Amino acid sequence: MKHVIALDVGGTGMKAALVAADGTLLHEARRATGRERGAEAVVETIQDFAAELLDLGRERFAATASAAGVAVPGIVDAENGIAVYAANLGWRDVPMRELLGRRLGGIPVALGHDVRTGGLAEGRIGAGRGADRFLFVPLGTGIAGAIGIAGRIEAGAHGYAGEIGHIVVRPGGTACGCGQRGCLETLASASAVSRAWAAASGDAEADAADCAKAVESGDERAREVWLAAIGALADGLVTAITLLDPRTLIIGGGLAEAGETLFTPLRTAVEERVTFQRLPHIVPAALGDTAGCLGAGLLAWDLLATEVPA
Repeated sequence: MKHVIALDVGGTGMKAALVAADGTLLHEARRATGRERGAEAVVETIQDFAAELLDLGRERFAATASAAGVAVPGIVDAENGIAVYAANLGWRDVPMRELLGRRLGGIPVALGHDVRTGGLAEGRIGAGRGADRFLFVPLGTGIAGAIGIAGRIEAGAHGYAGEIGHIVVRPGGTACGCGQRGCLETLASASAVSRAWAAASGDAEADAADCAKAVESGDERAREVWLAAIGALADGLVTAITLLDPRTLIIGGGLAEAGETLFTPLRTAVEERVTFQRLPHIVPAALGDTAGCLGAGLLAWDLLATEVPA
């Protein structure tokens, strides 16, 4: 059976799969990233994991994987196959495509940015299926975005397209790690809501999920925290809608797990802010934490589809 190797590398864990041409996950596996061991050890672990999948595919399907796709965080030069920088993994300028290709016996390797790769899967086979223009926004530790156009993800001229989390929505506000103040992700990410609710509730261990539960139970302090985050999020999303005019807006990440506790007031807040803009469908992501792995598989199949026969 023809298949490809897919790897989704995160700050704490890696997800991997063997993926058939129709997107079926033939085998799934997980492993700790082990970032505490240093960048070189992480890169070696990625190569080892991929090599194990190569061997498994040969044994189980009597065929060598046709290609591999890998999604990594941080700054990614997908065209040249280089993992440029990832603060949480400590690497710089890793020639990931070259290293993996060599380890996997010369099969073609595609490299992608984790959020854009997850967005590719959500747009093509998940919540955005059938939408010619979509924006995928995961609300997690930070906030990023993937711009989908006709089944592909727009990376931008320098690979930075979609960084909606660094739109300034509250000028002069909370300092952001990027160097600006008042960025969207300092106000509306899952980690931002966690910080705000921990401070408001007096419980240092409280997080965004606890805030959502408190909102559902009628806690007024929680409601204030929640609506402040939603207001900031709506401001950022309307900026994106104005620039991109997406048909579908897909919201994922940890904060989206609150379901309609998030989506009902968010749809209202966005609708209140648009004027001439056309309101997109605002929907929850459908693929959960498998999106990155499925997207890496799609990158691999896309690579094969664009190869010119010798």
